[in-house]
Amino acid sequence: MMFKPLPFYIGLRYTRAKRRNHFISFISLTSMFGIALGVTALITVLSVMNGFEKELRERMLGMAPHVMVFAAGDRGMADWEVMAKLVRDTPTQVTGIAPYVQGQAMLTHRKRIKGTLFQGIDPAIESEVSQVGDNMKQGSLQDLQPGKFNVLLGQELAMAMGVMVGDKVTVVVPQANITPVGVLPRMKRMTVAGIFEVGMHEFDSSLVLMNIADAARLLRMPKAHVHGINIKITQMFDAPKVSRALVDELPIGYYIQDWTYRHANFFRAIKMEKTVMFVILSLIVGVAAFNIISTLVMVVTDKEADIAILRTLGATPNTIMAIFMVQGSLIGVFGTLLGLVGGVSLALNVETIIPSIEQAFNVQFLDSSVYYISDLPSELNWDDVRNIGILSLLLSLLATLYPARRAAKTQPAEALRYE
Repeated sequence: MMFKPLPFYIGLRYTRAKRRNHFISFISLTSMFGIALGVTALITVLSVMNGFEKELRERMLGMAPHVMVFAAGDRGMADWEVMAKLVRDTPTQVTGIAPYVQGQAMLTHRKRIKGTLFQGIDPAIESEVSQVGDNMKQGSLQDLQPGKFNVLLGQELAMAMGVMVGDKVTVVVPQANITPVGVLPRMKRMTVAGIFEVGMHEFDSSLVLMNIADAARLLRMPKAHVHGINIKITQMFDAPKVSRALVDELPIGYYIQDWTYRHANFFRAIKMEKTVMFVILSLIVGVAAFNIISTLVMVVTDKEADIAILRTLGATPNTIMAIFMVQGSLIGVFGTLLGLVGGVSLALNVETIIPSIEQAFNVQFLDSSVYYISDLPSELNWDDVRNIGILSLLLSLLATLYPARRAAKTQPAEALRYE
């Protein structure tokens, strides 16, 4: 005992089972495992949500650029190579630059019609800023030769239009042609040269790719003009910093956007979902903390005589309070540690465990024919682990206050009256 503080020593003794309080010890174990379950569930669910967010972000940025520089007006940039040199000379993390021309159009085939977004690209350097070349189901980027008027369609768009490689489609742009019979919309017959699938509905269902020269000719842009340049950087999360570094170097009439601004609503929605899930699953830890309260209340009732004897021996109310805070805190600490170990282990191995369960029970949780992401991804964030651990310990500590204060108020004379 000389090496142990008295409250810690007695609190530890009360935590262990005795002959007449097995039920109380069972409630203590239940509370401990309840906290462990809540912490494990929180870490695992948040890790899976982090994995989904990372997967969606990578798929989205596989097509969308990290940073865009574009010119105001319909004429676009007169000489994009000069702007690209300006960007590369700026001390940033640029790894790739490619020009683009884009616009809206109606795509028609036989009796089917669909609104689309078409983008003109340079097949030779497009791979520097996007991964569309790695996601081709049929054909390749090299099929987009200037003057051939070939197009690449997203998988869902091709299915909706009922076209295959080699079929002809008509692209109608919102510009007018003055003809002897009146004003007619501009349209061009083009050949489907390939089909891509990047796993994002936004691109697979509405994006049409064509050669940048064909797109500029379709929109009647001046020679060598483009709408802007797409930029890829080393660290995608540094896009706002890179944008701020470039904005001071841009001439008047040029604008810059990064992916965090263009897709802000999407990632805000994901963040809100994570916050809501954190709050909901924290209720599991809260319920386990209430179990600690009930456990300590029963212990205090059971140990009233012991408390009275300690008071007569000179123990202060603060000492009595500390004894039961130690007991409740030990339940919280061991439950939290057990949950942290279980949660981290499960989060790190969920991509292995889930396929094993699917194979063992012959089920599939995420059907590849329905969901874009058929595997359950997981990414452990140590900041989440730290926050969950702190939350669990705080709830456990708060749960000890009422029973401990009640024990401290025990009157020795009243408690020993019938002993």
